[in-house]
Amino acid sequence: MKTAQTIALVLIIFGFAAAEIWSERYKTFKATADDGKLELFMFVALLALIQPVIFALTGAAAQRAYPEYANAWAHLPIWAMVAILLVGDDLTQYLWHRASHTPLLWPLHRAHHSAHYMSVRMTYRNNFFYYAMMPGIWIAGVLTYLGLGNVYLVYLVVKLMVIMGAHCAVPWDAPLYRIKALRPIMWVVERTISTPATHWAHHAMSNKDGIGHYKGNFGNLLFLWDVLFGTAHITRQYPPQVGLRDDQLFGKERWFTELFYPLVRSKRQHSALVPQGKIYDEDAPTLEQGT
Repeated sequence: MKTAQTIALVLIIFGFAAAEIWSERYKTFKATADDGKLELFMFVALLALIQPVIFALTGAAAQRAYPEYANAWAHLPIWAMVAILLVGDDLTQYLWHRASHTPLLWPLHRAHHSAHYMSVRMTYRNNFFYYAMMPGIWIAGVLTYLGLGNVYLVYLVVKLMVIMGAHCAVPWDAPLYRIKALRPIMWVVERTISTPATHWAHHAMSNKDGIGHYKGNFGNLLFLWDVLFGTAHITRQYPPQVGLRDDQLFGKERWFTELFYPLVRSKRQHSALVPQGKIYDEDAPTLEQGT
């Protein structure tokens, strides 16, 4: 099962990457060397270090404290396991993502928004501690110990397909909105899962055009959480610019600062990556803390 999952993940990643190459959207990225280092390091660190270590720690702790509960939920029907994962992993990630747009946790998430392009390559672009502290990964480790491991592997493949599709430089939903017969279906789809239109809006540089919504649209797999909790903004349009205005004004942060803050701190004049740091919010009359 693990081998099949790995093959599926590789095919998904290369499939979306091939779409970006074929469409030549990659030529518009103008990514810097720092962008590449940040994205590559975090992708490898998440897959090869953070998630395996968390799963090992949770498994060992659960085995020591509650050995009688190993595979205790393995008898549950698949639909129940999926429901548990959607709450334990995806809902908690929605809440973690939403909390990461507050002044306290924004420094751990701003690296994801500092990309000035949308692409599969920046799907897991984040601060190292953003993932190390993510509740959903720790909960998933416990759920795997309880017997949800095989279903979790399939669940991750589906989730990755949705998330990468939402970040891909080629918006798969755009042509579907233009087909009249699909409008009722797309109405349901865009309120159920994350799509390029809703997620690109979350990465918008500005909210002023009515398309951008960087203070909402937090969903990862399910956009339904945004609908339920009042943070959804649906326009079926795509923002003209993504990224951070403060990077435009003051210059981009170094990749290792974005990756390892608070162990490494910014030397920029205006930055969120320093204690009590402030970053530019164009919706506020002055420099405001957080976004």
